[in-house]
Amino acid sequence: MSQSEDDPNTPLPRVAKDSALNWARDYTVYMARLTDVDLDASTEKVNWEACVGENNEVAKDGRYSLFYYIYSPAPTTEHTHVVRTLRHTLSRHGYRITGYREFKDSYTTAVFDARNEKSSYLVSAETVGSGKNKPQRLSFSVRTPCMLPPGVEQQRF
Repeated sequence: MSQSEDDPNTPLPRVAKDSALNWARDYTVYMARLTDVDLDASTEKVNWEACVGENNEVAKDGRYSLFYYIYSPAPTTEHTHVVRTLRHTLSRHGYRITGYREFKDSYTTAVFDARNEKSSYLVSAETVGSGKNKPQRLSFSVRTPCMLPPGVEQQRF
């Protein structure tokens, strides 16, 4: 980590919550289009999270992070193709691959994680569900770094 990343007072990116959510929605749609699968809008989950500091401190300035995910009804036989396509394509567009796995045991599963080098957004696609009690589905997700709404003074620590 650089010294500025260690400094809790480094200026945070300023993004309105609705803009962050729209970007996350658009990006999961983009990933689905790249891989030629559909998304099920009824499965969308939006989780606004507080930014928790190294010593469990939570600022009172409105900073937040977003964890957004949505499922695809793509059959499990397509999951490996999806993560391979994303790994190949996004690695050429400013994303650093941070996780990649393919499994074929009693269930076919695949996992892909990548972080955008400029924005620090984390995007992923992975098989979720156990296959026995929970059906296996393909999840597309976006996790943002800690951000601050525009016009708010950043709290200092």
